[in-house]
Amino acid sequence: MDQQLDADEYLWLEELDSVEASGWVAENNERMVAATGGAGFAALREEIRQVLDDDHRIPYPRRRAGFLYNFWRDGEHPRGVWRRTTPQEYATAAPVWEVLLDVDALAAAEGENWVWHGAAVLRPAYERALVSLSRGGADATVVREFDLVGREFVADGFVLPEAKSSVHWVDADHVFVGTDTGPGSMTVSGYPRVIRLWRRGTPLEESVVVFEGEPGDVLVDASRHLTPGFERSFVRRSTDFFHRRIWQLTDDGGLVRIEVPDDAVAQVHREWLLVRLRTPWQVGGVVFSAGALLAARYDEFVAGGRDLTVLFEPDERTALSTWSWTQHHLVLNLLVDVATRLEVLTPGDGGWERSPLIDATDLSSSYILDTHPDDDDDYLLVTDGFLEPATLRQGRLGGSGPEVLKQAPGFFDPAGMTVEQHFAVSADGTRVPYFVIGDPAARPGPALLTGYGGFANAKLPGYEGVTGRAWLARGGTYVVANIRGGGEYGPAWHHAAQRERRPRAFEDFAAIAQDLVTRGVTTAAQLGVDGRSNGGLLTGVMLTRYPELFGAIVIGVPLLDMRRFHKLLAGASWMAEYGDPDNPDDWEFLRGYSPYQNVRAGQAYPPVLLITSTRDDRVHPGHARKMAARLLAHGYDVSYYENVEGGHGTAADSSQRAFLTALKFDFLWRTLRPEAS
Repeated sequence: MDQQLDADEYLWLEELDSVEASGWVAENNERMVAATGGAGFAALREEIRQVLDDDHRIPYPRRRAGFLYNFWRDGEHPRGVWRRTTPQEYATAAPVWEVLLDVDALAAAEGENWVWHGAAVLRPAYERALVSLSRGGADATVVREFDLVGREFVADGFVLPEAKSSVHWVDADHVFVGTDTGPGSMTVSGYPRVIRLWRRGTPLEESVVVFEGEPGDVLVDASRHLTPGFERSFVRRSTDFFHRRIWQLTDDGGLVRIEVPDDAVAQVHREWLLVRLRTPWQVGGVVFSAGALLAARYDEFVAGGRDLTVLFEPDERTALSTWSWTQHHLVLNLLVDVATRLEVLTPGDGGWERSPLIDATDLSSSYILDTHPDDDDDYLLVTDGFLEPATLRQGRLGGSGPEVLKQAPGFFDPAGMTVEQHFAVSADGTRVPYFVIGDPAARPGPALLTGYGGFANAKLPGYEGVTGRAWLARGGTYVVANIRGGGEYGPAWHHAAQRERRPRAFEDFAAIAQDLVTRGVTTAAQLGVDGRSNGGLLTGVMLTRYPELFGAIVIGVPLLDMRRFHKLLAGASWMAEYGDPDNPDDWEFLRGYSPYQNVRAGQAYPPVLLITSTRDDRVHPGHARKMAARLLAHGYDVSYYENVEGGHGTAADSSQRAFLTALKFDFLWRTLRPEAS
């Protein structure tokens, strides 16, 4: 082993709240804030805050039993309110809402920094909910039962202490729960390993264990389908991030395995089983391709039948993104060179009929926001683009619509701006798409390039009011990369940059940076990059491997120490994506790009900003801390800020988010166009 690569003189910064580590954080936070003082920064922060809290934003709803539910944050309610209204009232210009839970008032009353993490409402009456609340925005939550009729927590209801829990309604008096009940109850990744059936009014530790996974699994989970006539329970065991096994849990406690490939995504809906393949699957004499979506009758499949219908098969330009059920139809969300196409599939006696809903005619995105599959074929549809504020439409498949229901405001003037899609050629000859947004007349000039390239997540067109106001409106160009490792072209696009192939994603990103200069969009000195989480790993590699291509680098809540990522918080769950550092063969390719291990003295590194959160319990803040410390020790231009709250999202409310976002854009403007700062 290379001792230099394994040496870690900053291991002490992984100690979350130690006096020494906390002092280091405070000192660097103060230095960052001092560099951003002044009226310009305050004005930028206020502009961003106005976008985040604007009262004319669309309150995106979920329809449940005659009500539309929404969680809303604004200047008066920074922590937010959970509320509901009727469809008729929602259609008015200024709906009147019934507040169910005021998180700000709750936090003040209980002396807690609560952050809303959602609610699961019990069907079909929708009178009880399991509300999840996080301290400071961490992934770990406290779960409490809530009475929607009385609008109060149930005094003797289901309650779980803070943990990364899994909890699902079975009926009014039972829940499936996986949580931290002591040694052995959680996986090494920090998620539930044991699932229990918990009956109301009984101690959790006395509840019946219905399923157990292995300590090395990512997690196990259980749920109950409550559709009338199709009530079923399922347990799932995720052996790694991309492989899981699924069983139906019978009423007598037995398990019936659903025999689909472990790396496939399987969904049971009413009488149907859908299977989305990540790798080819041979059934009998037929080979179904990776990325295909298959359908079968669920009961027949479990009984041994293998009559599978191909609902979607990818080609070199088209991939399946998501799907949504209504009562009688299935809507597929497809990506055609990263633009959206929605298709409606309807099962019938003669097979599945297909018809278009939205075609991929421009560089925008559309997606189904909400349906109610047990009741009707109504849907809510959202469409937006880089320069196009969101439009919310409602319609009924086989009936009316879609008709405009709500229109989001614009937060910047798009006059003179364009959206272009280009393709860069990567090191191995692969054509990689990217979007360029901004005013062509301002080029060459400051440009901000962002990407992700991991876990099959696609970067799609979408309206970003904050980026528009803080960057585009000031003359900057915004660039979104669709590099390998993402899901823009299906499983093959992801596999191409998985594990030992990860450098392909970095090569794609570097090729786009070079293509931007070649096209005259920007210069290397005026090109900044911004990435978060896995995207922070991406921009960290840009710093240590391709520093000559950039003028500024932003690294948010990142993975950077690939020698120890699997030992920190949820990191063990990502070894299927990156590899196992304890395996010498895997460490051989990980060490080649791990940013923390590849910091070197005497390099032409551009200025770098690292942002993280003390309460990020997904990606440990030690990654960002140690990277900053090592860079500072070599004398590089490093800015660092660590928010106390926020979890992996870095901010617990819009005030914090506005401050952190202003830090980023202020840093970029000061670095890439200092004369304008």
